[in-house]
Amino acid sequence: MTSPPGGNDDGGSAAEPGRPERLVCARCGTSSEAPQLTWTCSVEHGARRDFCETCSRENLRSIEGRLDSDWW
Repeated sequence: MTSPPGGNDDGGSAAEPGRPERLVCARCGTSSEAPQLTWTCSVEHGARRDFCETCSRENLRSIEGRLDSDWW
């Protein structure tokens, strides 16, 4: 099997284009070096916002109700 031009065979996933390597929680400011499975992502007013596990858990009902984080 051959890779497409410019591709690699290392099996690792590259960062998504336009997505920073370092995440910062939009609510409390906690940071992470890489995307975490327990973090939540939201698009509000056209801007992507990431929330850490703690803030996501504390505001789960509001997130599921699709309320903007300004309402939390």
